[in-house]
Amino acid sequence: MTPEPPLSPADVEAVARAAHAGQTDKAGRPYAEHLRAVAEGVRRRGGDADQIAAAWLHDAVEDDALPETWLRSAALSRRTKDIVLAVTKRAGEPPEAYAARILATPGALLVKEADLAHNADPARLAVLDEATRTRLTGKYARMRALLGLGEEGAETARGSR
Repeated sequence: MTPEPPLSPADVEAVARAAHAGQTDKAGRPYAEHLRAVAEGVRRRGGDADQIAAAWLHDAVEDDALPETWLRSAALSRRTKDIVLAVTKRAGEPPEAYAARILATPGALLVKEADLAHNADPARLAVLDEATRTRLTGKYARMRALLGLGEEGAETARGSR
């Protein structure tokens, strides 16, 4: 049996867009905009093809857009799968355990950094009500601290992470 050829970058993007079709973010924007922004953030920070693929898929399992069984059997690199699973929050998981898993998985920190940067974008937060904006700002700052990341919006190349 010949192994399935790996998904191309365009295939990964198409799968992610289809999986999240109809979903919106907290501001009511199409969720695919967030995925695109995270993938672009990974690319700008020097991320490689595995990390960019993981960026497109980073919320797919967590949001039940794709089952974990799909991810495990998909024609993706082991590293991409590991990164996606590392950045997938688990129900009831303490933030410290989540951060530790990200830090222990090669390549995952860069994807999470790009995710946090887009989530904490002042333009995105500005359209939310004050209570939600305050709650999310604190949540994102705490995760950045647990991950050892600097100030919000720090644009450094962390492609090796």
